[in-house]
Amino acid sequence: MSTRPNILLLFTDQQRADTIGALGNPVIQTPALDSLVREGTSFVSAYTPSPVCIAARCSLILSQWPHQTGCTANVPMPQERTSLMELLADAGYQTHGTGKMHFSPDSRKLWGYESRDYSEEGMANDDFTAFLRSNGYDHIVDPQGVRSEYYYIPQPSQLPARLHNTTWVADRSLDFLQRRDTDRPFFLWSSFIKPHPPFEAPVPWNRLYKPTQMPLPFLPDGHQGLLTYWNRRQNRYKWRDRGMDLQLLRTMRAAYYACISLVDHNIGRILSYLRETNQLDNTLILFASDHGELLGDYGSYGKRTMLDPAARVPLLVRYPARFEAERRCRTAVSLVDVLPTCLSAAGLDVPDTAVGEDLAAVAGGQSRREEVISQYSEGATGLYSLISREWKYIYSAADDREWLFARDASREEKNLAADLPDVTRERRLRLLARFHEDGYDEPLAGTEWRIHPPTDVSEDPEEGLLYQDGADVSDRFPEGYRPVDANRWIPRGI
Repeated sequence: MSTRPNILLLFTDQQRADTIGALGNPVIQTPALDSLVREGTSFVSAYTPSPVCIAARCSLILSQWPHQTGCTANVPMPQERTSLMELLADAGYQTHGTGKMHFSPDSRKLWGYESRDYSEEGMANDDFTAFLRSNGYDHIVDPQGVRSEYYYIPQPSQLPARLHNTTWVADRSLDFLQRRDTDRPFFLWSSFIKPHPPFEAPVPWNRLYKPTQMPLPFLPDGHQGLLTYWNRRQNRYKWRDRGMDLQLLRTMRAAYYACISLVDHNIGRILSYLRETNQLDNTLILFASDHGELLGDYGSYGKRTMLDPAARVPLLVRYPARFEAERRCRTAVSLVDVLPTCLSAAGLDVPDTAVGEDLAAVAGGQSRREEVISQYSEGATGLYSLISREWKYIYSAADDREWLFARDASREEKNLAADLPDVTRERRLRLLARFHEDGYDEPLAGTEWRIHPPTDVSEDPEEGLLYQDGADVSDRFPEGYRPVDANRWIPRGI
């Protein structure tokens, strides 16, 4: 029996940091996550390295900032790098992944996993799809909900709870735990697709919350001035830029919370198994999400922003040997810190290429790092942020504009960039210097930001809409009927 701890990474997609009951949300029901808060350390200033799926996950498994990985958006990941899973496998860990990994361009690449239960979004050729077919559900073409125009429309699931992907991820995780090689420590990454939209949950979870219980969106005075080009573009292509229906939005939030509570229930099943088999205290447990979701705050939706609802993520760690119970750590941390935390707990050397910090050292006040970086870049439309305990600095290349927020404020509602020019300049120069030192000159013009031609969405409200319907079902219509645009089917994952 190994003396090294087991490692369990519990991961969600697009979950806001403010959706855990024990951390102050008075509405949401998250008893399993609440137990991790009580029994471990909560990093309440955790940020994504990039507010999109692929880039965030790439930075997590490599412990490098996006400008170092080259993966700064939902684009292919660098292939000749050594991942967290490879480092643990080389050290004798049995490595297994279950659920959505969103590795690109080869979604089936193992990246150091000894085995995987493979599942991605939509009716893909994956293990979850085969599972549905074996249970007589091959007629379902949208197992995680209908997208495109319906992307943000709350939906009841087309699957029963026992066959839902959230349940499947937990089932496969438990199967691995029950069949694993007990002579080796394990690394298990249980990765849930939800609460990524569409917001759909099965009966009875879809009725857990009433829309009237849901808080209204955060719409501070002048909130439009806090949005960037990417907010405007996302609202357009997600069909959410033609006005706000507060009743629909509250229903949307109820459905979003339902997705999270179903995930929480299944996380509870995994934690209960570890407790019942006396493995809980010898397992380093990390819970996190790749990024958050605006969910109507600032009149906006989606991710691709450095505002807290989408850029700040939940990050809980339970391991009694290294992490204090009921602790709140307010130091700015990042998903790049997952790799060194896992390796340090296992007694392994952290590679020199890793920029992350051991979260145990951060919580213990032993880290010298002063800030974290977040980035989303597609050509001239880059978003960059430098986040410390005191300040959040943001620059949008498409808007050629800066924002500065004081992090001791309860919420981000006033841009202080003009009011505090010295602080803004110091933050700007600090981030630019970091990019320059790392040889990342794409956004730079000497010691300042490179200025690009202004970019914005078209004034035509029908231009830029995104269709990602998935499987082509045009052949399923009766004779005499056909889709208005039969050629619009494109891959999912935006």
